[in-house]
Amino acid sequence: MDTSNSAAHGEYKVPGGKLVVVDLSIVDGRMTAVQVSGDFFLEPASALDAIDAALEGLPVDTGESALAAAVEAALDQETQMFGITPAGVAVAVRRALDAAGPAHGAGDTV
Repeated sequence: MDTSNSAAHGEYKVPGGKLVVVDLSIVDGRMTAVQVSGDFFLEPASALDAIDAALEGLPVDTGESALAAAVEAALDQETQMFGITPAGVAVAVRRALDAAGPAHGAGDTV
């Protein structure tokens, strides 16, 4: 089991949309201190906290489809996303994890 800690950063420009940026830490093979940001808009603004919370604690080997599903499940039906998609968030997260390197299990997918 990998118990090392590191920080990771990933970015993704959603086609026809906006930039999604993800900063996170990796502790004991799990995502912590997840912060999603970018030049997109969410209504209500509290949806951003829900996205961060949905990703918090997930294993670093979580695949894009599972990441997108976690984001989708965290959002209320009333949430409106402008320039961003759950899949776009998932790509940015995977890019951050992949940039952290295989020592953190970032190359695996679920």
